[in-house]
Amino acid sequence: MLTLYGTKGSGSAAVEAALARAGMAYTGVDAASWNPGPGRDELLRVNPLGQIPTLLLPDGMALTESAAILIHLGLVAAPGLLLPSDAGARARVLRGLVYIAANCYAAISVIDYPERWCDPCEDTVKAQIRAGTRARLHEHWRVFADEFSIGFDAGSPGALELLATVVSKWSGSRAHLQAERPAFHAQLLRVEQHPDVAPVFRRHWP
Repeated sequence: MLTLYGTKGSGSAAVEAALARAGMAYTGVDAASWNPGPGRDELLRVNPLGQIPTLLLPDGMALTESAAILIHLGLVAAPGLLLPSDAGARARVLRGLVYIAANCYAAISVIDYPERWCDPCEDTVKAQIRAGTRARLHEHWRVFADEFSIGFDAGSPGALELLATVVSKWSGSRAHLQAERPAFHAQLLRVEQHPDVAPVFRRHWP
């Protein structure tokens, strides 16, 4: 049995949606580094960084990093479901997953915790860091929309569509995309409405 550590409104939604798409059973543990309690204590035992999502595999190995988890699930799920079977299309998806992790997800960490990058960090400096990082994040999403909208399959969402749909919900990125890249924004909404995905999104964002 797989065990997924995560909490509402977090990146664990992308993994939950992938598990739902693949029909894989799992046990969920409500855990986050910012929520004290037994869930966090258990999470820290399997992932010292306390990051979510963390997926505990049946052999006891803790798999971390959203992109890595989704790639793993794509490799063990039915061929073509979460990762394309075609080598060229799969390479594009792998690039997109790492793009989101390296650029968009990383920016969210700075926006949420600017004090980790400046200590001591006055409120005015925190505000400057957040504003600059948010602008950079939105630029990353504009580039993503231009680079990956072709082949973005909202009707049959795989790993890339799921991760993009979740991570774009944070720090005003959706409103920015709606204004700057409305066609791509519409595709994200279609992913949310997919029958396998919609129940997951309703749990995370009621």
